[in-house]
Amino acid sequence: MPWTGFDHINGFNAWKKTEQAGRVFAVDSSGSASLVAVGLGWRNQVCQQVFEEAAVNLGRGLVAWRDSRTGKRAGPRVGFPKFKLKSSTVPSFRLRNKHSPRGRPMIRVGEDGPRSVTLPVIGAVRVQEDTRRLRRMIAAGRAKIVSVTLSYRAGRWMISLVTEATDLHPAHRHPVRDGGEEGGWVGVDRGLSAFLVAATSDGAEVDRITDQPKPLVTGMARQRRLARSVTRKQRGSRHRRTAVVRLARHHHRIRNIRAHFLHQVSNRLVKTHDRLVIEDLNIAGMLRNRCLARAIGDAGWGEFARQLRYKQGWRGGDVLTVDRWFPSSQLCSRCGASTVGLTLADRIFTCGCGARLDRDLNAAVNLATRGEQLDLCPSPGARSTSPG
Repeated sequence: MPWTGFDHINGFNAWKKTEQAGRVFAVDSSGSASLVAVGLGWRNQVCQQVFEEAAVNLGRGLVAWRDSRTGKRAGPRVGFPKFKLKSSTVPSFRLRNKHSPRGRPMIRVGEDGPRSVTLPVIGAVRVQEDTRRLRRMIAAGRAKIVSVTLSYRAGRWMISLVTEATDLHPAHRHPVRDGGEEGGWVGVDRGLSAFLVAATSDGAEVDRITDQPKPLVTGMARQRRLARSVTRKQRGSRHRRTAVVRLARHHHRIRNIRAHFLHQVSNRLVKTHDRLVIEDLNIAGMLRNRCLARAIGDAGWGEFARQLRYKQGWRGGDVLTVDRWFPSSQLCSRCGASTVGLTLADRIFTCGCGARLDRDLNAAVNLATRGEQLDLCPSPGARSTSPG
């Protein structure tokens, strides 16, 4: 069978009514028994799109596995697709927003109240958040629901609506720069003592954040207590399931605290600066350091860079990613000399030219200067950003 979504859907539709999918013994009045193919007896209780989307995901997984083996896919090696069990970490399914013959969408928001979402087969579901803003955008023709994904996390069902929306209002976008306009780059240095330091190429510090929440480190005592509670419960018991849910909710709360902080910081940067320069950090390699792995993972540097890129794209700005081998912390932002032997304990950068300034500020200034240098390069290839 070809590895396309349509072929997998057709193959499943042909299999679900056969004897291999389900069969029963039927006994007539004379006492003779025979096998009757009933297929999946519960298939009518589930929306058909659940099976279709699973088949599409299987096709994507097989293609990714094949391309990874043949070298066509970059990045970490992809394994063969596995069955998704009921006891998987995140049970989820996806539904597309089809339309009825009358043109009515199958996924609707606010139909059974301001805090409700109507799904096919399932019906109206109450949600925690208000859908007023999305309803207004749909009514005005500025947004369209494409699909919805339901996932079970930390003892609660989460609904994620995938929508196609128009661009931001011009008042919320950065003004378009002229083709020959240079400068304006702001270097953003990420760290642990200070989450970020932003500065321009002339040495002016425009932002510094040192009050990051560090939710993982703060909640480690509670996490250990909840983890011990899980191990003390008997496997398969109701009390163990309750303890697992409590631990999952704790992890979910930590994740939400970190995500909320990253969204606040990224929004503040993209709203005030249209040209940002960040460094391509080797986060996977840094996590091998057992002394700093917990703090690095708690900082969320990779997620922060991802948010900067897509939010700056919404507002018409630029995010330049400098190569990871660029020594932003070792170069002097005034004379450009390189300092060898700089350690993590050295928080003040000192150069032979007399420059003495904060280490993170010096790195941010070097990143901004590097952004202006790449902006002046005549060849487009010289300004290429790193993948991701």
